[in-house]
Formats: sequence, structure tokens, C-alpha cells
Amino acid sequence: MKNVIMDAPAIERALKRIAHEIIEKHTTAPASLIGIRTAGVFIASRLAEYIKQYGQIPVQTATLDITLYRDDVAMGTGRAIVRATQINFPVDGASIILIDDVLFTGRTIRAAMDAVIDLGRPKVIQLAVLVDRGHRELPIKADYTGKNIPTTDDDEIKVVLTESGSNEDAVYLIKKGD
Repeated sequence: MKNVIMDAPAIERALKRIAHEIIEKHTTAPASLIGIRTAGVFIASRLAEYIKQYGQIPVQTATLDITLYRDDVAMGTGRAIVRATQINFPVDGASIILIDDVLFTGRTIRAAMDAVIDLGRPKVIQLAVLVDRGHRELPIKADYTGKNIPTTDDDEIKVVLTESGSNEDAVYLIKKGD
């Protein structure tokens, strides 16, 4: 069974709210948004536009591929497809905000932090997610969250965005076994 838990207007409201929160906390340093491939890149781009629209702080965006940093690559999940990481600003001393669509176990974020730290020593690393569904395996918490959605381990959250070729923006809760 598939339920819409966020439609396009809800996603837009959540991202605008996150942008305002980022503006409030980054009054002097540039906001360096690093989107985690794939949906995180699209969300980072949208957040950057909202920050430019509403704030007076500089914002820069980048793309991060964490494929080789994942702890499940060696588990035989198939051949890893590595895509480009594009960070065109110095990581050393930067205020980094990692951007992802869904926060679940925390393993993706741990991999992203490892990848960023391999590139330099940021001043701070924060996290912004569209959806936090709980069930952490690692002690990781988002600094900016669009929506908290209680789920079971068997549920799936699917984020679809127009940038990925979909004809809609939506977040679905997919109940397994229904």
C-alpha cells in the first residue's frame, strides 16, 4: 500500500522553512550545501535558491558521491557505480551542511561525513533532511528536518522529485506486506 505523506506544496513549505532556519544560523559564514547523490543534490539546489531568495548570506552548493564510503558495498549488493563528487570550494574551515532526502539508520550520513573529512577539516558539519523516519543505528541527528515520519523497519519512504524525471514532487510511505 502506498500513501502520499507529502505532496508538492508540503515539500515546498518544508524546504522553505529549512532555508529560513539555515539563514538564521548562518549570519556571517557562507552556507556550503553538499547534496548527497542523488535526491540530496536536487534538494540542495532548491534550498540554495530559497536561501538566495530570502537571505543575505552567500550560499554555495556541491555534489557528493558516497558509494565507496558505504559499509554495505562489500556485502555483495552488486557492482558499485561511482559517480563524480563535485566540490568547488575549500572544505577546510567551511560550515558544511550535508543534504539528503531521507534519514533512516544514519549509515549514509556517516559515509558522507567520512567522504567530506577526507577532503579537509570543516569548521562544522550539519545535516538537513527532507524526511526523518527514525530507527537510527548510529548516533546521528538532523539539524534541519522537513518532516518526522514514524515508520516501522519494514516500511519504505520514497521521495520522488521532478528533477529525477518524475512528473511530480511527492513523498510516499510504502507499507510492506499490505
